[in-house]
Amino acid sequence: MIKNALVTGGCGFIGSYLVDTLIEKGITVTVVDNLSAGTTTYLQKHIKTHSAAFYQYDIRDLDNLLSIPTNFDFIFHLAAQPDVKISVSNPQIDFEINTVGTFNILELMRKKDIPNLVFAGSSGTIYGEPDLLPTPENYPLKPISNYGAAKAAAEMYCSSFASLYDLNIVCLRLGNIFGPRSTHGVMYDFFHKLNKDPSKLEILGDGKQTKSYLYISDTIEAFTHLSNNINKGYDNYNVSSDEAISVVDIANEIVNVMNLKDVTFTFNVSGGWKGGWKGDVPNTSMNIKKVRQSGWSPKISIKRGIKHYINWLSNS
Repeated sequence: MIKNALVTGGCGFIGSYLVDTLIEKGITVTVVDNLSAGTTTYLQKHIKTHSAAFYQYDIRDLDNLLSIPTNFDFIFHLAAQPDVKISVSNPQIDFEINTVGTFNILELMRKKDIPNLVFAGSSGTIYGEPDLLPTPENYPLKPISNYGAAKAAAEMYCSSFASLYDLNIVCLRLGNIFGPRSTHGVMYDFFHKLNKDPSKLEILGDGKQTKSYLYISDTIEAFTHLSNNINKGYDNYNVSSDEAISVVDIANEIVNVMNLKDVTFTFNVSGGWKGGWKGDVPNTSMNIKKVRQSGWSPKISIKRGIKHYINWLSNS
């Protein structure tokens, strides 16, 4: 049973929901976030009630991490550089945050005797362009982006640290997570483009790209389920919907939810890249049999989730 947890990236989209849930369960929570991609908006209520402690630290600074008063029995590591495009234009920053930052969290565990870690990995990037769809966890890792490479390298360090230092680590290879509080991604971009000009929508790539998605409430349930059932050593799970949806179908769903008519779609395929941008994996679909067998399964369909999210964007 978790009593005292550290959440890195706890001010971000997924992290803020996870913090809410852990506190609701009576768990003492400490949040580390450098606020480069988030704010303390959703954390303030917990700070005011002394339900959470907050440190504006960067995971690249191990000395600061080591200075935090610790009696943690669990770390949820979500802090990351999340943008594939940034990993192309600035690979060093991506490596420093996603690989070295994760290494620092593992060092914190080793030096402070923290036994358990749940790591937010990536299923949509570490497999690259797999020949097998849906893709299972034992498929070879062949990332085509620096982001995917950094996440895969971080996983390998999780595996070695678990083996060498008797740690319990589970990696959630997440699909594309969406829902209220999210301020990036294709659905967010499409909504704001259509809000600005309801007559047309530019789509990056040919629109045929298919992705695996997962609604935020299902995501948080997966985090709590797998943390409560963590195994000794290292393990990993694809955590996603087993649905896949094309970019064009996402656009059509958003148009319908926004009650728009006669929207013209245009497709930007400049540069000859078959995805939306360099490093973008054109088609992903996750085999989630393993996580289903553990007792978790998604409840919110992609179309239902899109409706919830677009309605939230419309009212926020």
